[in-house]
Amino acid sequence: MSDSDKYPKKIFISLNELLKMEHLSRGFSFLASKQKVRSILGGKHASKLRGRGLDFEEVRNYVPGDDIRNIDWKVTARTQKTHSRVFSEEKEKPALIVVDQSKSMFFGSKNKTKSVVAAELAALAAFKVLKEGDRVGGIVFADNGIDIIYPKRDRKNILRFLEKIVTRNRELKESTPVEFESALSETLNKIKNIVTHDFLIVLISDFHRYRPEVVKFITRISQHNDVILAKVFDPMEQNIPDKKFIAGAQGKQLSIDGHDQKIRQDFKTEFDDQFEKFKEEMKKHGIPVLSVDTINETDVQLKQLFKRV
Repeated sequence: MSDSDKYPKKIFISLNELLKMEHLSRGFSFLASKQKVRSILGGKHASKLRGRGLDFEEVRNYVPGDDIRNIDWKVTARTQKTHSRVFSEEKEKPALIVVDQSKSMFFGSKNKTKSVVAAELAALAAFKVLKEGDRVGGIVFADNGIDIIYPKRDRKNILRFLEKIVTRNRELKESTPVEFESALSETLNKIKNIVTHDFLIVLISDFHRYRPEVVKFITRISQHNDVILAKVFDPMEQNIPDKKFIAGAQGKQLSIDGHDQKIRQDFKTEFDDQFEKFKEEMKKHGIPVLSVDTINETDVQLKQLFKRV
């Protein structure tokens, strides 16, 4: 049996499909200096993004138009002439891409599974960061373990990251959700060990099983780093079909009567309310939340998000 038969496209991801993302990783940027006003990272979020950070260069005479916040008052007082501090942008802004390949991601009702979309997002982000000249690494976490690729400015490093994603993705065929919480806790500890400050952290997941302490961790780490969240969802998670069907989760099966309009409305309301609550909580800390579905092309959605109001 060939890989294409054993791991059907759009249900599982392949390395070749992820490598195609390299040519599609344009039309968006994670850098603050390159955000458009209409971008999802524009406005308040752009002020939260720190760019690559600043290095002090020199003190020189004040020039009209200089930011008054950069006036060096000590030198000004000593020389009796207004002086400004000059900064230059640091040469890099390392990135860490964290991608969820746990069992809850192994679902898709029409086009792709959430795990495939998450893998594509991770590849798009990794190639884009490398194109902008920064170090990039990643963490792949699943129910039965995690993989860590430390940030490097190296295309081979991205290939190793993508290979780990493919391996974990294909494990979903046989795996059962047994150790998700411990894997997640270990992942968070690893992030703390890798990330210092002024990192870009892109966290890709469906955010189904995140506990309050995980939300606290996200907000805490955003104090000294840029954090972008990408929520992957399937439309059926929001709008159940108008028919009877069996839904399975964590080894359990549940019969749902989609003919009941109240059940459908309650289902949608719960999904919308939970997502809005999550976004509002993140908004308080200036953390943007991108929403990407399993129906439309992943790269097209990403570029639209970076252009919309």
